[in-house]
Amino acid sequence: MQAIRAWTPPTGTLGGIVSEAHERARVLAAREQDLIRAAAAAPAVPAFDAALRRQTVALIAEVKRRSPSKGWINPTLSAAQQALAYQTGGAAAVSVLTEPLHFGGSNDDLESVRAAVGIPILKKDFHVSPVQLIEAKAIGASAALVITRAVAPDALIELLRTAREVQLEVLVEVRDDEELARALAAGARIIGINNRNLETLEIDPSTSERLLARLPRDVVAIAESGVSSRADIERVAACGADGVLVGSAISAAADPVAGVRALIGVPRVERDA
Repeated sequence: MQAIRAWTPPTGTLGGIVSEAHERARVLAAREQDLIRAAAAAPAVPAFDAALRRQTVALIAEVKRRSPSKGWINPTLSAAQQALAYQTGGAAAVSVLTEPLHFGGSNDDLESVRAAVGIPILKKDFHVSPVQLIEAKAIGASAALVITRAVAPDALIELLRTAREVQLEVLVEVRDDEELARALAAGARIIGINNRNLETLEIDPSTSERLLARLPRDVVAIAESGVSSRADIERVAACGADGVLVGSAISAAADPVAGVRALIGVPRVERDA
């Protein structure tokens, strides 16, 4: 069994962004009761998990203007138009970056995408507080990202509990065996394996190849970062990926419809676990 070491706060790039996320969450807390009411009244949205369970590798296509590792990718990108192109191309779901300072996103982007498409939306941000997940539900997200490295183990459990209470799905992101053990112990049902170390921004493609085999069959497994071509998707499919999240490559594409079509249709391979 994988030993779980004591958690320490993240450092590097992730540490700085997480500190900013905590500050935004503190400001948001003043609106918590209003958000709870809005979340309860929010219209039903397409299910994220169900959209990812298919015979081929599901593509989560990301609306991404910039990132700490690449800088500006597509500064004039219209979130709604981009997401509609992804849906037209055959994406299973759309990921919308709402983090403002480092990724150039906003909640307005997500709300405009929700009005434009009928496929599930993942709210991609640095969610460190339950109130942020309540907000995600209120503005129309089907699911939200929670990064295991960004939150203490008890906080991870609390975040997943809050998500269940407001009927919001969660993509729990991991990057090593210990984080995978934490995510599974907390009850994660959709797990993203990030090839990028968010503290150093370095990519190791072998991360997903190694960890995919450790995921139970009934958990949806998503490969993230460093996936930009059909060959990349075929590689992680052979290791048991149920889906992939692709951001920079298709956000920068001159023809995002064609960019998505080039990446879909790769057959899934069942994991042994």
